[in-house]
Amino acid sequence: MLSVALRTLRTRWVTFVGSFVALSLGVALLAVMGLALASSTDAPERRPERFAAAPVVVKGADTLRVPTSTGDEVRELAHPRAVPAELVARLRTLGTVVEDRSFAVRARGGPGDLVGHPWSTAAFAPYELDAGRAPRAADEVVVSGDWARPGERVRTDRGAVRVVGTATARTAAVASVFYTDRRAAQLSPMSVQLVVDADAAAVRAVVRGHDGVQVLTGDARRLADADPDRDSEALTAMNALFGTAGGVTAFVSVFVVASTFAFAVAQRRREFGLLRTAGATPGQIRRMVTAEALVVGVLASAAGCVLGAYGAPRLAEWVVDGGLAPDWFTIGAYTWPYHMAFWTGLFVALCGVVAASWRAGRTGPAQALREASVDTRAMTAGRWVCGVALLLTAAVTLGVALVADPGDLLHRKTYVSRPMLLITAVALLAPVLVRPLTRLIAWLPAQLPGAGGMLVREIAATGVRRTAAVAAPVLVTVALAGSLLGATATLNEAAATETRERTAADFVVVPAGDAGFDAATLRKLRDVPGAEVSATSSSAVHVLEDGVALVKSEARAADPGPLAATTRLPLAAGKVTGLDDDSIIVNEEWQRHTVGQRVDVWLGDGTKKSLRIAAVMTTGTGDNGVYVTPRNAPGAVVDRVDVALADRSHEADETNRADRASRTGRAAGADAAAVASGLREAVRASGGQVLTKDEWVRASHPETNRPTRLGLLLVLGIALLYTGIALANTMVMATSDQVRDLAVLRLAGATRWQVLRCVGAQALLVVTVGGVLGLLAAGLNLTGMWGALRLLSVRTTIEIPWTTLGATVGACAVLALVSSVAPAALALRRRAVELAGVRE
Repeated sequence: MLSVALRTLRTRWVTFVGSFVALSLGVALLAVMGLALASSTDAPERRPERFAAAPVVVKGADTLRVPTSTGDEVRELAHPRAVPAELVARLRTLGTVVEDRSFAVRARGGPGDLVGHPWSTAAFAPYELDAGRAPRAADEVVVSGDWARPGERVRTDRGAVRVVGTATARTAAVASVFYTDRRAAQLSPMSVQLVVDADAAAVRAVVRGHDGVQVLTGDARRLADADPDRDSEALTAMNALFGTAGGVTAFVSVFVVASTFAFAVAQRRREFGLLRTAGATPGQIRRMVTAEALVVGVLASAAGCVLGAYGAPRLAEWVVDGGLAPDWFTIGAYTWPYHMAFWTGLFVALCGVVAASWRAGRTGPAQALREASVDTRAMTAGRWVCGVALLLTAAVTLGVALVADPGDLLHRKTYVSRPMLLITAVALLAPVLVRPLTRLIAWLPAQLPGAGGMLVREIAATGVRRTAAVAAPVLVTVALAGSLLGATATLNEAAATETRERTAADFVVVPAGDAGFDAATLRKLRDVPGAEVSATSSSAVHVLEDGVALVKSEARAADPGPLAATTRLPLAAGKVTGLDDDSIIVNEEWQRHTVGQRVDVWLGDGTKKSLRIAAVMTTGTGDNGVYVTPRNAPGAVVDRVDVALADRSHEADETNRADRASRTGRAAGADAAAVASGLREAVRASGGQVLTKDEWVRASHPETNRPTRLGLLLVLGIALLYTGIALANTMVMATSDQVRDLAVLRLAGATRWQVLRCVGAQALLVVTVGGVLGLLAAGLNLTGMWGALRLLSVRTTIEIPWTTLGATVGACAVLALVSSVAPAALALRRRAVELAGVRE
């Protein structure tokens, strides 16, 4: 049968070219994703930067270590501790001690990542003066980079300064602004690390016994640089990105390849019937089909690996340029992704023809006598079982998730992977839906004068396998785009709804940099007439659950009275005013969340404390966090100020407003414009920004950020590009299968343009069917997410990306038109009587 298979490959080249293209592209995508994933497992060894020339660096405690039954749990502290003063005094007896201070600086005309330091630490990078001199006065600075020159005056959020020198580091240090040591100490009073010019062994002997304090020498000094874990964090992000993209790619490629191969076999019913009439046994038919798949699979998989080797470096360049990967990311020399892609492609090709070849072997000789391509039994028992099983699995797992943990449905790994189950189920059951859906969509065109509309409807409705195979790529394209983009849009809208509902403030004031508001600015804000001010800061708390899991929760520190006046927390129990220095407000995700219970927590600086639960918030989208008082957030700086007009406090009655007016001298009927003007004047010197409530909602929950958006575009772009090519490929195969039908139309009297219009209308109808099925799958997926949000007490709407879906369906329609009309036009250049005998 191998010789028959090879001759078949030569004569039915259109069908096999389509299968070859689908499989080679699928293998190429798998190879590219595998190479990218393998290359994201290792980072280059990073050397010390700011302290490359420092003898010894002593770093204060910056991690929390909690013993559990399964070992120590270690977490990074939200507020690292300073090196104890008594330890600093003992270190000074060993040698010179230089305290390091780092703080964000915003300068007009400067880079966005400027960091301030004491000038005495410049020698440890080392920085060397290019021009000018060292700073001597409080308003003098030395800068790195070429954004300012000596003699220039620069306005910063730390006050106006004069540049007296420029410096360059031998290492790749961050952009820096160097102040005098005294001025740096004023701007950043706490020092969490210092340099000691002494013998490392002596330093370790002095430090021994101080819990959490680290002595860094050699390459370990890189841990004292800003964001020392950025490479590992980048690796984690890239692994998640390429893992997600690889999963989607594998799903789409396997889905399309299996569908293409199965369709290619289903097209050849008459051929198999003739072979059976000539005496071929069912086993010989199956072996022939398997041999064909083996030849095409080997060649296509090998070609796909070559394409993957070419495409992987281009992908690496794109993710680096887009900011999704660090500058050092490149594709490494790995071989296992090629093996994985090759054997997966060959396995899928063989699996794609197993069921179809079994059915082909059962083709009776009478099939050769059938001239009408009518699918009387498009659904096999196996397809029914798989389709129904996947549909039930999707429904049951969704129901279990809604009952047990609805918040899990909001995680990216869930809303990216879950749609695949439902898409596969809908695709398997598509033949059941194709005929009634086709008749419904084509009902109105069929009523128009002429036989064109009715003919298009009947061709699509009777050729169920062909219609389902062509609609499959459109189904995947629309369902993936609708599910993924709709999920992110729905979550963004839910988060914005939460922020809008819980913000009772009329204005929100945010600092210009990461340093927060200083005490002087806070006093000015509180002195603005008619303003009810609530200053809050970011922190974190950790809690040990079940004795093994150390769970971190984002926290905000606030005074309960002003907090209640400016914020409407989504409380399930308790009240905001019950918060004090001995209590905490938690959410329902906590293992203990009953008002009055006490919980042991570790604060942002690692201090362990037992706090009483004063109130419990609903879970929401997962951003509710917890609330503590400022006393339980040591080291936290105020990074947000909510301001309500004095007569708008939701807890204030007439008596309270009169009392507050008598105590503060503020008018009970405060004017919004006057308050806004006063707030802007109060933060003018520090460069803060005053936002209205609506502006704050938009700023705090903007559209999907650029890295996330680019990541989604990567995942969707790969999938949609592949399904688009597969659609064009399948349309060419389907049109070639209809050559004899086109000839019959010509012999019946139809003109060439009438036949081409019929072909184009049929392509548009099939794309519409695929779009409707894809929209159905996407709608079901988003409905599950909407149900989870409702259970989490978030009232929001389902956001369907109509514009994107419209563009996707439009692109599919153009591809389908070109891919069907073009080969049909080429075929119609021959005489109809010649076409009537053509089988390919």
